[in-house]
Amino acid sequence: MNRTEHWMSEVSVRGLCVDLMRNLWMIVLAVITMWCATVGLHNLTYQPMYTSSATLVIGVKGDSNIYSSLSLASQMAEVFGQVFQSDALRERIAADVGADVQGEISCSLVTQTNLLVVKATSARPRQAYVYLNSALEHYEGVSEQIFSNAELQIVQEPDVPLAPSNTSWFLQYQGMLMAAAAVGMSALIAACYIARFTVKTAEGARAQLDGTIQGTIPFERRGMALGKKRGKKVFLLISPEVSMNFAEAVRNIGTRLERHLRHHGLQVLLVTSVGENEGKSTVAANLALALAEKHKRVLLVDADLRKPSQHKVFELQGDDTRSFSRALQGEMDWKETVEYNRKSHLWMLFQFAQAKDPGGALRDVRMRQLLTEWKGQMDYIIVDCSPISASADAEIWMAAVDSVLLVVREDWADVRLVNDSVDIVRQSHTDFSGFVLNGFHKEWSSKHNGYQYEEYESYSHGGGVEDTREGLKYGRNKT
Repeated sequence: MNRTEHWMSEVSVRGLCVDLMRNLWMIVLAVITMWCATVGLHNLTYQPMYTSSATLVIGVKGDSNIYSSLSLASQMAEVFGQVFQSDALRERIAADVGADVQGEISCSLVTQTNLLVVKATSARPRQAYVYLNSALEHYEGVSEQIFSNAELQIVQEPDVPLAPSNTSWFLQYQGMLMAAAAVGMSALIAACYIARFTVKTAEGARAQLDGTIQGTIPFERRGMALGKKRGKKVFLLISPEVSMNFAEAVRNIGTRLERHLRHHGLQVLLVTSVGENEGKSTVAANLALALAEKHKRVLLVDADLRKPSQHKVFELQGDDTRSFSRALQGEMDWKETVEYNRKSHLWMLFQFAQAKDPGGALRDVRMRQLLTEWKGQMDYIIVDCSPISASADAEIWMAAVDSVLLVVREDWADVRLVNDSVDIVRQSHTDFSGFVLNGFHKEWSSKHNGYQYEEYESYSHGGGVEDTREGLKYGRNKT
């Protein structure tokens, strides 16, 4: 792959178009601003000028031969031009109108004719008309001093101009300037999108991220029922609304993670992200469900004591007296707060409200004690904690868990921050399972399809299969 192809693999054509549509208001604002600017500059700089014109025929006195008139016209055109623009004629006009001439008088020969067009231009239409009439009355007094065998006959009388004869440069090119503003703003938006150092494509992620990519979860569009607004319900593996691609991607990632954890003899997986709203909680829940489908004892722990969300993901109602923080602080035994969901075969230990002292609740000794107990009862423990950039909670958990998984949302977190987070994981001497790319759209171009499955793993799931193993002797059952 050459340098250009490598660069293009990190840019999403679809994402670029969506970014342009999302910022369409900026393009419209740029066009409106340019329109206002051109109108304003026009009003500041434009001076309307009015031109009155008359058409005359150059002839030879006493000669009606048209050919001699044409020959004379070509010879006399420049001379008449000097006459109408002479200071002598301007003085006669000024004396006639009683004021200085505030304008210009010019004449031009119509090609291949003996017609002469005389024009008077001034800032006022009536002035232009008066100047031209005065010039036609007094030009003979000046021209007789130069030649006497030529005469001018008026063919078209002058009239008072009704509209300006000049145009404003700003209004003349207003359309082009507005189009240039739209193109310029679009180019700026595109440049900002390209310069934004985020993960935009699955193919680009392989080159940008410092670690293994366990898989890509495609963006799942929320449906909208007839007469109902689009809700905020998240997509879970057990939901009948999820698409086959979504479910297959989650199960493939679950298979890869299980193989990684089993190969290294690990049980506790911390799922986090660099920033908020990257979908870490949904990913953690779905990975726990994918592992539970394989008839594994899986405990899902909502360790985000600042903004807990797992109870919202599973649409569970609870009170703070049964929150995970109570068990973490030693106020209750964790077996009294854990819940078992018969439908998903998943053990759940949730936080139902923000802890009063999130930082103080994370005690290293108590955490390790709980992890030891969980490992003895469960096959896998999935811990969902707060984002790395939100607090130091994630770093505290990193020192206690077996492995860390980072969730990266499409075009969201800065790649440098993501890779810095990987360095933090490695400095804590904790295993790094890799990345899960979340919410990636299918790309329009054929070079990369937005989400791809690197390999297909066989997987089993317990849809409708009864868990025949002996359940735990504590916790509440949830159907």
